Amino acid sequence: MIDKIKEEIEGGRAVVLPTETVYGLFARALDEKAVDHVYQLKGRPRDKALNLNVASFEDILNFSKNQPAYLQKLVETFLPGPLTIILTANERVPVWVNSSLPTVGFRMPSHPLTLELIRETGPLIGPSANISGQASGVSFQQILEDFDQEVLGIEDDAFLTGQDSTILDLSGDQARILRQGSIRREDILAQIPEIPFEEV
Repeated sequence: MIDKIKEEIEGGRAVVLPTETVYGLFARALDEKAVDHVYQLKGRPRDKALNLNVASFEDILNFSKNQPAYLQKLVETFLPGPLTIILTANERVPVWVNSSLPTVGFRMPSHPLTLELIRETGPLIGPSANISGQASGVSFQQILEDFDQEVLGIEDDAFLTGQDSTILDLSGDQARILRQGSIRREDILAQIPEIPFEEV
């Protein structure tokens, strides 16, 4: 099954894969037609940017610039895991991924099969596997029904928490949490006290 999923990804098609939070609809980030297909499947507005799902700290460096000095420590402490890190994008980030924004988000899911597929075929986009505007997908069979059996995937409902990732914006002078997930500000500061969070 893994070989078939890999074949789908390499052929420019979308697949449903588990993360540690919810299921994602994954496709090759550097393939514009594959990304277009995900937007169409989800009914997602084109101005809503996507994250890059990567498998290593080096991948993050490869698609960003102006990284803070503490970034490597942050990545090694919390990734793979339910944390999205927003950084300033460099010229390697396609406009069809970040909607021409100056920033790009990075995810490193901890599900072992998903992470291995990203390592072999990535970087991948992987927005939540649901029709845009509906609840994030946590039931594999429901997701297949929502997408009219158009996509293949890996089923592992038991791995999911159902809680979205924390979004941490590091693109400015001060760190900001844009969406609260299971990783909290105090968790981050306990490990990396030098992070300059904005006042709340």
